[in-house]
Amino acid sequence: MAPLILIAAFGGGVVRGLVGYIKHQYSYKNVGFNLPYFFVMMFLSGMVGTLCAAAFELSAPFAFVIGYAGGDFLENVYKTLTKKVSLWPIQK
Repeated sequence: MAPLILIAAFGGGVVRGLVGYIKHQYSYKNVGFNLPYFFVMMFLSGMVGTLCAAAFELSAPFAFVIGYAGGDFLENVYKTLTKKVSLWPIQK
């Protein structure tokens, strides 16, 4: 598989992780920032995107989209298995 496709897929996963993190930051007040957790989650999101794209022979732009969707897929599987509405506890 071409390195450009893997990089695009990893980038899609990282963008998905960033979007989720930013959405969480703006959804709640007084949200802390944990730098090691942030980097681990960006890496995991990128790896999930790469694994999802590696299953198919794709072009780089499509690999980016698959990488982005891979993070959504993993998040929804987690929510289904744990029967939770959100990954984050609701803060009041």
